[in-house]
Amino acid sequence: MFLNKLSIAVGIALVTTQVLADQTNFDKFTPMTTDPVAGSLPESAPFQVGSPDFRQVNIVTRDINNLYRFDSGNYDMHTVNESGPEAGRYLFSPYETGQPGIQRTDLTTMQTVTLWASPAPGEHRSFDASRWTPWGSYLTAEESWSDPGDTPSAYGRLFEVTNPLADPTDIVIKHRSILPRVSHEGLAFDKDNNLYFIDERNNSHIFKYTSKNPDAANGDTFFATGQSFVLRVGDGKIEEATGDATWIPLTDEDGNPLPGTVVVYGNEVDGRATPNLPEFLGTDFDRPEDLEIKTLRNGSQQLYVATTTNDKVFSIDLKRMKVKLFASQYTSDMATGAPAGYEFNSPDNLAIDADGNIYIVEDQPGGQENTWFAVDENEDGVAEAIGKWASLSTVGAEATGLYFDPFNPNLAYINVQHPASGEDRTMMLMAPAVESDKGKHHGRK
Repeated sequence: MFLNKLSIAVGIALVTTQVLADQTNFDKFTPMTTDPVAGSLPESAPFQVGSPDFRQVNIVTRDINNLYRFDSGNYDMHTVNESGPEAGRYLFSPYETGQPGIQRTDLTTMQTVTLWASPAPGEHRSFDASRWTPWGSYLTAEESWSDPGDTPSAYGRLFEVTNPLADPTDIVIKHRSILPRVSHEGLAFDKDNNLYFIDERNNSHIFKYTSKNPDAANGDTFFATGQSFVLRVGDGKIEEATGDATWIPLTDEDGNPLPGTVVVYGNEVDGRATPNLPEFLGTDFDRPEDLEIKTLRNGSQQLYVATTTNDKVFSIDLKRMKVKLFASQYTSDMATGAPAGYEFNSPDNLAIDADGNIYIVEDQPGGQENTWFAVDENEDGVAEAIGKWASLSTVGAEATGLYFDPFNPNLAYINVQHPASGEDRTMMLMAPAVESDKGKHHGRK
């Protein structure tokens, strides 16, 4: 097994040397019109893809019986170490379980270790997010929080692994309590190091944290003082509204809850209850989940937010503060030219490739679950069309954590989560490496 994985790693290294100056070829595909039958493909190669040139390699398989390491499964979002020593060498992913943890895969040897795990069931819950920080640490967070009026749970926390490249026995993980408690999923930093996050629940909200020390060299400083906000579109009274938006403060600039907010655990804002109050009213979105930020050709940035319940993805122009509907069931299907309709269902995860193309991963069972490629040629925040790029066949599973390698435009990673077999998997996706690409791309040139 080690030799096979080492061969994969050597092959990746050879590909990398060929494509460093090239654009991605992941956008060179034929939009699909069908889904695979559930269970029709092997779990070690579970995706039907839109190009015969795409390859998929199983690089991590869950150790169900914990024979070699603690592995509670439900692999979720991905990141690599995007900066610092040996940048790009390690792939990180959390366990979204009742006893969560974080695993780290060495992409040079293809060996995976459990970096950290909760000491006991219930002490932590459902790690979901996975984001590298501007100062070189790793963030994850709990996708679990209590409803207004209920006894506050122990969860809804953001955690920072301050030394993610260390030996597992030396790992330091810290709760960053300055952020409001919410049910976390996506995390995203903009170019000014504002941190965006969500509360994953129907009738919930989108948030921003602005540190007083945005260029901090460590998390202790970055999270020491700062201000949290909730997004309000228009007057905040219309669910999933589009148009002009503002950020409504929930704390002062030092992170202290503003008078009138709902406070838990002494000095933490309840991020689910507080935005329902008139003076802090945030715009409701139905199950906001993942976040990604794209830098446009003009240098400005757009925040993309997947909302699952009503099958929508929104874009937010962070300079002009305008919210638009990026994709929905009314968006044209690249394969047919007609509205995508019910084929586009429950968007959950988002990813951006090296050319700035947006990918949308559904929360659906194998045999129905698709990853869509979105076309937005003029970068106005409204997709002209979406097309089926990959479809999962694994029974009982969903795909999650699609992530394009920032050091190799033709590598990506995606997890197969909670299959009926119990064997979660991390798949490496490969597009062909060529010195020049004279073919037609569906994405931005």
